[in-house]
Amino acid sequence: MKQFLLFISIIGLISLASCRKDFSTQPSTGQLEFSKDTVFLDTIFSEIGSSTYTLKVYNRSNEAITIPTISLKDGENSRYRLNVDGIAGNSFNDIDILAKDSIFVFVEVTVSDLSTTELLYVDELLFDTGDKQQDVKLVTLVRDAVFLFPNKIDGVVETLLMGINDEEEEIRIEGRFLNENHPINGNEYIFTNEKPYVIYGYMKVGSEDDQPKTLTVEAGAEIHFHANSGLLVGNGSSLHVMGTQNIEGQENTEVVFQGDRLEPAFENISGQWGYIRFLTGSVNNYINYATIKNGLIGLVSGGIQFVEVPTLEITNSQIYNNSLFGILGLHTNIKGRNLALNNSGNSAFAAMVGGVYNFTHCTFANSINQRSTPNVWLLDSNIVLKGEDDELETRNFYSVNFTNCIIDGYSNMELGFDQQGTDTEFNMHFANNLIQFNDTQNTFEGEALYNFDDTNLYTNNIFNGFLDYKNLSLNELNIGENSDAIGKASFNGTLQAPIDILGKTRANPADVGSYEHVIFEE
Repeated sequence: MKQFLLFISIIGLISLASCRKDFSTQPSTGQLEFSKDTVFLDTIFSEIGSSTYTLKVYNRSNEAITIPTISLKDGENSRYRLNVDGIAGNSFNDIDILAKDSIFVFVEVTVSDLSTTELLYVDELLFDTGDKQQDVKLVTLVRDAVFLFPNKIDGVVETLLMGINDEEEEIRIEGRFLNENHPINGNEYIFTNEKPYVIYGYMKVGSEDDQPKTLTVEAGAEIHFHANSGLLVGNGSSLHVMGTQNIEGQENTEVVFQGDRLEPAFENISGQWGYIRFLTGSVNNYINYATIKNGLIGLVSGGIQFVEVPTLEITNSQIYNNSLFGILGLHTNIKGRNLALNNSGNSAFAAMVGGVYNFTHCTFANSINQRSTPNVWLLDSNIVLKGEDDELETRNFYSVNFTNCIIDGYSNMELGFDQQGTDTEFNMHFANNLIQFNDTQNTFEGEALYNFDDTNLYTNNIFNGFLDYKNLSLNELNIGENSDAIGKASFNGTLQAPIDILGKTRANPADVGSYEHVIFEE
């Protein structure tokens, strides 16, 4: 009973506190102080709302005060949105601040219908009127973009067919095919560097009847994906990413694929979008000088249909901060040179159900240490079973070659194999690589694929060497003058990649990995 009475008393006190204003105030004298005199909202795209920014308003006096009005200079025409101490609106009256206390003002913005490719959008947050008025500037840079949306018909968003499940039901995702004659965007099969592209849902290269199409992404193009979005390349179709090396002092000419949040807080956040996927039958794909970051998976290639020529050839590119994998191969053929991969939630590179993979002068790094899979992982099966009654499908690795590569991470063993088939073959060779592998528990002793003395599989590799990265956690994978990778590359491998990822001519003998070493400035 006493507990019940105590509970009723507390409720009563709360009710009184919420209903009464039991203090007197003085009108504001124009002596408010602010946590900042200008609120800079980070760059946004038109049509996309910003993050929420905070302004703190202080009453430094010994008296409680009332601010007669808080408003936006542009009033109802302003694109900024306010929330003052939990109340949303564009203007506010009689806002109280206790002595030596403060209130919060939260600011957001959405801008549409730009007349130029970039606009510095400004307004003012006004406190009081007349000679007591004080102001705080609001500033944000808004960029125009080409927006690619799925069509909406009778309120239903268009979807793409991705497959059939075990119950013979269609698996669909929101998206559409790119359009060569889009009424607003024109030819969507050429991404230029004139404006960024912002993709909602999944855009597919191809057509319902598998007519071959090619998406060409020109040097300097920026492609941004909204949440749950990505790019699909269909049967017979191709993706050509035509980036070039960035030259200091000139406009960026590499191609960037990333999320659509431009605020610095999202710069290195994984999982902001889906993936770029080359579906079964996709052919002749190549990517040069691209950065792919902050997705679930950077690139997915294959669909259990092997081809003798590379489905994907990727060079001089960086793949960072992906929730699952940097590159995932599914019984496909991938050729890579001068690649830098880092910060994948599972593995920088994983190949499932066999295939053909050839990598030269690549760096497979990972500063994420809470992982259960090695950073380079080869499996002859698919870790996702189709159903309880299905037999596990296994296939051969017909040719796997890692030459002059770094395979590294924070785990003891960053190279791993999973052989489920009793007669599947791992035709592979690792030559002149620097590999992180320290089997402290002798878990793999006696297993043939881990016999590092077998010269049919391994030659001239360095195990557990010192890399001397510039800054691994920030994706700066350049190596310094103390690296064990210096001068350890094979000449034959260097012939395939005579310059490094930054355009520097490789020495003879060259350094292992995608970067030639440099002397870091203090």
